[in-house]
Amino acid sequence: MGEPYEPLYTAAEMRAAEERYRDYPDSIPELMERAGAAVARETMLAFPAARSFACVCGGGSNGGDGRVAARLLRDAGHLADETNELDGYDVVVDAIFGTGFHGAPRPDAAELITRINGAAAPVVSVDVPSGVDASTGEIAGAAVEAELTVTFHAPKVGLVVAPGRFHAGRLVVADIGLDGAATELRRTTGAVLDDVPRRKAGDSKYTAGSVLVVGGQPGTTSAACLTAMAALRADAGYVALAVPAEALPAAEALALEPVKIPWREGDAVETIRAAAERATAVALGPGLGRGSRRSALVRELLEQLDLPAVVDADALFELEPVERQAPTVLTPHAGELGRLLGRDSEWVDAHRLAAAREAALSFGAVVLLKGSDTLVASPDGTTVVSDHGPPSLATAGTGDVLTGVVAAFLAKGLDPATAAAAAAVAHGLAASAAPRQAGLVASDLLHLLPAALER
Repeated sequence: MGEPYEPLYTAAEMRAAEERYRDYPDSIPELMERAGAAVARETMLAFPAARSFACVCGGGSNGGDGRVAARLLRDAGHLADETNELDGYDVVVDAIFGTGFHGAPRPDAAELITRINGAAAPVVSVDVPSGVDASTGEIAGAAVEAELTVTFHAPKVGLVVAPGRFHAGRLVVADIGLDGAATELRRTTGAVLDDVPRRKAGDSKYTAGSVLVVGGQPGTTSAACLTAMAALRADAGYVALAVPAEALPAAEALALEPVKIPWREGDAVETIRAAAERATAVALGPGLGRGSRRSALVRELLEQLDLPAVVDADALFELEPVERQAPTVLTPHAGELGRLLGRDSEWVDAHRLAAAREAALSFGAVVLLKGSDTLVASPDGTTVVSDHGPPSLATAGTGDVLTGVVAAFLAKGLDPATAAAAAAVAHGLAASAAPRQAGLVASDLLHLLPAALER
């Protein structure tokens, strides 16, 4: 069993790590030598045919790392100029700003970054692409678009969280001799799946995890069916699917194993409450539909069901904070989270950490913000990042599958933050295991989930 989480460093946490090292004589030049050597080594490994390197160096320690790299590249027999003139070089090394940068670059630096991005050569960034906030991933102005980033000691938050992650390219972590420490943010590993309870001798279908899925109006019945089947494939022992009566024939045709429970507008709460008596978790929203009646139904169910709940899709529409004793997980994408916060999706995309944390605090719930870097934020501010999902997950229905996995893990008794983080990992590993990434559809994941759980 490995560690379920690994550290992600902010700028302040990196400064603290370096401060602990400063007690040794000549520590800073030594660290700079190690960092520059790592950049030179990884650059030559990544671009073995390159013979000329333009090293664009700023005035701080990041620039110092770049100057060491330039010297070592020259010592290796290459042309490596410390220059802002970029024409004619095989590779550009970006060493303008490091982890201490935040905000927008000044106009002269922004113009230089624009020229780096326009150069006809691949870019290697030193520690962090210049213009990316290492502590948040936010970008307030121009930012380097690197093909390779050589970072030191451990990954930085801004290299894993979007939009910064999209500028980092391939990430290499170089050990420069600093001691490890606990960090505020952590990144999931596959080992988090070791925390998911497995069925054991003596379990019944109910004690192995019993999930109730509520949703699936006509036209979107398949969303609720995907959620129900995903819960079963995530090892829940029993799944009931509560759908509007008029959607029952479609649900019967689409999902074989779940028990089907039809409800009507006049008796929805009573019917669903009765169905929930044997459940250990509930999933609300996939294909449920929108409107005042649906919003009122979601609120009543959240208030009356004393069960762990995952709230997704249509159940997030016009959702307001609800006082609950049982755990709650919200699973929005950027547009849904923007509506919950009264902001637009572009703001959420630009401030993912801040948005997820704000929603977790406002709703008193764990918030799983979907994306290539899935964020799991708790009301106490604890946040983890899961970036196991490949781009192929950007297709309709995969969010419904994720909801089913979260529900299954909640039903098995995991705390909501761990259930959400482990579900994101299982979801991503399943997609990554698909024999073909192009054309992946949500239902493909159902067959891949069991193997992902076994890793």
